[in-house]
Amino acid sequence: MLRSTRVVTPEGTRAASIQVTGETITAVLPYDAPVPAGARVEDVGDHVVLPGLVDTHVHVNDPGRTEWEGFWTATRAAAAGGVTTLVDMPLNSLPPTTTVDHLETKRKVAADKAHVDVGFWGGALPDNVPDLRPLHEAGVFGFKAFLSPSGVDEFPHLDHEQLARSLAEISSFGGLLIVHAEDPHHLAAAPQQGGPHYRNFLASRPRDAENTAIAALIAQAKRFDARVHVLHLSSSDALPLIAEARAEGVRLTVETCPHYLTLTAEEVPDGASEFKCCPPIREAANQDLLWQALADGTIDCVVTDHSPSTADLKTDDFATAWGGISGLQLSLPAMWTAARARGHSLEDVVRWMSARTAALVGLTGKGAIEAGRDADFAVLAPDETFTVDPADLQHRNRVTAYAGRTLYGVVKSTWLRGRRVVHEGAFTEPKGRLLSRTP
Repeated sequence: MLRSTRVVTPEGTRAASIQVTGETITAVLPYDAPVPAGARVEDVGDHVVLPGLVDTHVHVNDPGRTEWEGFWTATRAAAAGGVTTLVDMPLNSLPPTTTVDHLETKRKVAADKAHVDVGFWGGALPDNVPDLRPLHEAGVFGFKAFLSPSGVDEFPHLDHEQLARSLAEISSFGGLLIVHAEDPHHLAAAPQQGGPHYRNFLASRPRDAENTAIAALIAQAKRFDARVHVLHLSSSDALPLIAEARAEGVRLTVETCPHYLTLTAEEVPDGASEFKCCPPIREAANQDLLWQALADGTIDCVVTDHSPSTADLKTDDFATAWGGISGLQLSLPAMWTAARARGHSLEDVVRWMSARTAALVGLTGKGAIEAGRDADFAVLAPDETFTVDPADLQHRNRVTAYAGRTLYGVVKSTWLRGRRVVHEGAFTEPKGRLLSRTP
């Protein structure tokens, strides 16, 4: 039994005792409920007990690019940050998760290394339409596609007709397509100056590239009555398009990321490519509109898009540096720090980073503290602060855009299916399970 004066449940935050049998929550009881005979009680006092976070956008890069990251390090970082479930992206590993054989390779590599529960996305490529249904039947949670070059040769993007073919197939079996939405023609037409100045990089990834690609995706979703999801939205200009599509009944969901909600273009130092990602971190005024859309539900959820690389690829030239933010371990405190400053509650953060992400991929056992769910918890001291020291991170390459920032929210312990997997920085042996989409 896990007990706290502050437990975040779907009905609100209250003092409660969470009764756990095996791996499952069996009841959420009053704080002073009698303890069943033989039960062990863990009382965390005034620390807040949250449902474990569900991060549906993580690049683990394993196998094939394990010098960038790997299941052992990525899932330790997740556990350290209160994330108890992640869904691995299909690219940046070799092979990419674009066939059933490649999925099985990924599963074998992950099986004994995962400190948290792990699921997998499949990939939609120009030439793998015949592989999509078998991947769906093998348990991937959906399919990722790029509408512009991905940055790795083995994962090419889809043009307009290829997108239509993939979406027609995916909609035929009720699958989900998740999309990196930037239009390649707008990117090609943008100025490409390179160098250390962030303003030049920002100009090379204009908002119009996102807006145009999202409009095209919406049109195709309407055409096939398909379920689609916009990845890592950074352009606030696209929000009216999204709201209008939703009002028309398009089955569209949208995510954004902590870096778009907590970092701004104005503060990026010259040469600091740890801030580089695609689409880019934009201006403070843009960020304000993203927060507004998150609050009103136009944006559904918040995920990390954890996309690490080796430190040598983060050069001081924004044009050639690898584009990706490493934020898996810090997503909860980064979001909580910004959310509390804007008047949001931990209940809001849980909705954005646990309940809605679990719902996105159909993980009905995750995302809430209530009877019948997995006993996944993050125990948080929300008013304690810490200053981000890269040396304290569990990521394989300790490069972070959050270095030196003081954040609210210290994760004291993380519990996975009823077992504490990290406590005050000490880890147990890997206990994670490999997850598949429920038919």
